[in-house]
Amino acid sequence: MRADKTPSFKQLLANPVQMLAFGFGSGLSKKAPGTMGTLVAIPFYYVLIKFFENGYAAALILVVVSGVWICGKAADDIGVHDHGGIVWDEIAGYLLTMYWVAFSWQNVILGFVLFRLFDIAKPWPINWLDTKVKGGLGIMVDDLLAGLMSAGCLYVLTGLL
Repeated sequence: MRADKTPSFKQLLANPVQMLAFGFGSGLSKKAPGTMGTLVAIPFYYVLIKFFENGYAAALILVVVSGVWICGKAADDIGVHDHGGIVWDEIAGYLLTMYWVAFSWQNVILGFVLFRLFDIAKPWPINWLDTKVKGGLGIMVDDLLAGLMSAGCLYVLTGLL
């Protein structure tokens, strides 16, 4: 592990939990790791919607529930709560954003922009939850709420467009 407690890609390869938590390496990005993690979610969304549409809800639940453990374990292992490189929560948040809308590339992009805006700006109550809830649930909950808020906006916007 490097001095800043960020694992190397080699360390991610040796630790499946860290690999998942760091979004298959996207969380190692020096700039905007959350954005890179959200970008990683797009191919997963595409595969789910194209090949496993009937299983999307189950896959989303699996990503969210396992994410609480994955993020908590990764944070404990490196000794940093909500390390910026832990991006499994962004993956879950984006998949939640996209759950209620039909697939289109316009929705993919708009969902991405909305999710990043809510995740970065952290309006109330996202910011409150971000500071009050700890552990793996604390890492996940703000992104899930950002995903829900983004989903609501996206759903309304797709009805208007």
